[in-house]
Amino acid sequence: MTHSTLPGEGTGRPADPFTERTPRVVSASKLHRAAARRKAGRFLAEGANSVESALTTGAAIEVFCGPDSLDRFATLVTTASASGVTVSVVTDRAIRALSDTVSPTGIVALCRSVVRGPGDPDEGSVRLVAVGQALAEPGNVGTLIRVSDALGADAVWLTGGAVDPENTKAVRASAGSLFHLPVVRGIAETDLVDRAHRLGLQVAVATGDGEVDIEHADDVLSRPTAWVFGNEAHGVPDALADAADVRVRIPLRGRAESLNIVTAASICLHTSARLQAAAS
Repeated sequence: MTHSTLPGEGTGRPADPFTERTPRVVSASKLHRAAARRKAGRFLAEGANSVESALTTGAAIEVFCGPDSLDRFATLVTTASASGVTVSVVTDRAIRALSDTVSPTGIVALCRSVVRGPGDPDEGSVRLVAVGQALAEPGNVGTLIRVSDALGADAVWLTGGAVDPENTKAVRASAGSLFHLPVVRGIAETDLVDRAHRLGLQVAVATGDGEVDIEHADDVLSRPTAWVFGNEAHGVPDALADAADVRVRIPLRGRAESLNIVTAASICLHTSARLQAAAS
């Protein structure tokens, strides 16, 4: 049975907060490393949005909170305790060990893994999927998940070579959205198109030299679609682009050479979501 370790609870005296040397803090701090996350099937979620989503979806196992943050996050602490999730008050040094930011927010949740593997059952009925192809930047992975959630995508797929979406920076950038929609990692690029077609999705690649202008593709983009957004440095490989059903470009009217991955994804996903809604 879970319990709260709030100072003074049930003791009549203030309890000492856990330190950075407390075994459970040491164990959780190791989850900054990908190998430790894979072995434990656990990850850390920092910040109010992420902790709230972890609690709401039942992914949170334990909540660590700094003593100076208890009042600020009183609602989350109460929600955790009411849900049977252990709340552990920890020192500022322990919070810094659990955080990977220069200025920790003061609250971190230990969570069970929520990301799916390529062999897990497919999502069922889907109409819009965002695919991150070998994305290397944790912030881009997390923000792609957040944008996909905001624009109503049914899932996010990440190909092999993409950074771990349960990386602490990626989780923080997702602002809680990691817990809101299915995220599948480790999909082989050679299997991507077949996977999409099995689910009734066409594959669209966002590329600067695409044959189809996104502003003149209403008939095409009103169909169920898996959008592929390429690696930050190299873009979508030729083999994958050639295997796609459609290559789409976003016209650039200013002097910028290109759009970053998240901006391009926002435009493409919004366009598809709008057209699909109009067609339904």
